[in-house]
Amino acid sequence: PFAALDAMTREQLYGDIQRIWEKRRKTIIFVTHNVREAACLADRVVIMSPTPGRIREVFEIVLPRPRDFNSIEIAQHASTLTAALKGHGAHATLTG
Repeated sequence: PFAALDAMTREQLYGDIQRIWEKRRKTIIFVTHNVREAACLADRVVIMSPTPGRIREVFEIVLPRPRDFNSIEIAQHASTLTAALKGHGAHATLTG
């Protein structure tokens, strides 16, 4: 959802979403095709199949908050997610 934004605004919004979640502790469903975005914002990342949408795989992201989009830990999780997406085909989608 943040693809059209410049990098600084996008990272600011990542921080805003994390702060809102910390304050309210409500479930947020966030659909993205950006694996780093998913790894940074989610506690659980779900890889979905294309039509009909089915859950293919679920990943737990166990990292302390707030999370830094550019951290090595986020990059490692993003790498794992990318490998899983490649294994499921080009049209899989991430939800977190």
